[in-house]
Amino acid sequence: MAAILQTMTGQFVYTTLGGLCREVISVFIAFPFCRHKCSYCDLNAYAGLDDLIPAYVESLIVETRLIGRGADAPVHTVYFGGGTPSLIPLPLLSDLFASLRDSFALTDDCEISLEANPDTVDAAYLKGLRQLGVNRLSLGAQSAQANELTLFGRTHTFDDVARAVKLAREAGFENISLDLIYGAPGQTMESWQDTMKRHLALGVDHFSLYALSLDFGTPLRAWVSRGLLPEPDSDLAAEMYEWADEELGRAGFTQYEISSWAKKEELQTSNSKLQNSKFECRHNLQYWRNEPYLGLGAGAHGWCGGFRYSNAASPKAYVNRMKEGVERPFPFSPALAQSIPVNRETEMSETMLTGLRLVSEGVSEESFRQRYGSGLGDVFAKELGELSARGLVEWTEDGARLKKEGRLVANWAFEKFV
Repeated sequence: MAAILQTMTGQFVYTTLGGLCREVISVFIAFPFCRHKCSYCDLNAYAGLDDLIPAYVESLIVETRLIGRGADAPVHTVYFGGGTPSLIPLPLLSDLFASLRDSFALTDDCEISLEANPDTVDAAYLKGLRQLGVNRLSLGAQSAQANELTLFGRTHTFDDVARAVKLAREAGFENISLDLIYGAPGQTMESWQDTMKRHLALGVDHFSLYALSLDFGTPLRAWVSRGLLPEPDSDLAAEMYEWADEELGRAGFTQYEISSWAKKEELQTSNSKLQNSKFECRHNLQYWRNEPYLGLGAGAHGWCGGFRYSNAASPKAYVNRMKEGVERPFPFSPALAQSIPVNRETEMSETMLTGLRLVSEGVSEESFRQRYGSGLGDVFAKELGELSARGLVEWTEDGARLKKEGRLVANWAFEKFV
């Protein structure tokens, strides 16, 4: 299926989505506004710009309409990421949804996810989200410990998380995910186990567990560098990860990606080829399978038409560029900051880097050969042979996937394909 790429001047260009024909695409919408930036966060997020939100959403609507002209493939996932998308007022969000539905062919069972901070939602807001079509809620819980939440710069409590989950269920959400952080300075195994157990008791459907990273430019890194906090213990973090995997397994969850666990429930729809459980995040699976997605908003990244691209990072710059309206061919908008063509060799490497994150599925030999005309062994015999010999990767005629031992050193393993 070739995508018809229409410029704002009405000219048409033909290309394939992501370098290969695809049945469905995904859309990521960036909302880089926060009430307060967390101490560990190096994401493209800004506090104190609330006055810009109406103009920003209007720019998103314009970009949605422009990009929607060139996307003929149906959209099966939409993801609102932040920042804190739950700060978007419902009237503005309603206008944005109207534009999305007018501009893109959303599938009937389109997964629409929205990230939220637990203390930014109430019953009316959650009901409004459901009425608009949001069907997956991702709450940034991070910890159940008051001292850890303070360290992270979070403004909520565990009670806020419990309340948000309860209200979300009452609003009709059947797919709720929680983000948690482990491996933080001063965090103990006991506090981590308590955090996991208390959040498991809330009865949610999905967990994303992230090892704390001391990223450049963050307050947390500065505090550790100055000796105000202890260095994170990597060995303890590995033990926390392994314990959490076992605990989640006992609670009926299956790990499907290095950082993600979904409640076991078979999928009985046409999307069974796209996910194994209805609680797996279909949008993130699009990333890990290196499938095409469109990025809208300030700092958003996309992968489509053989290009990886990104928009202007600053919300103010994004709004100004959208007002200027410089013409770009699909999949680019006036907000484009950078585009990089991806050749076949690079795309194959990226497919390995992302696909090996899928710990159960891995990279399929059949899919890889169908996509690139070569088998895994034809391209990556050396890399896979070394990782297999070290006991980190299981490599068979069906494909390659990380073993449990490989998950703890995944970044090192991925470097083999860079």
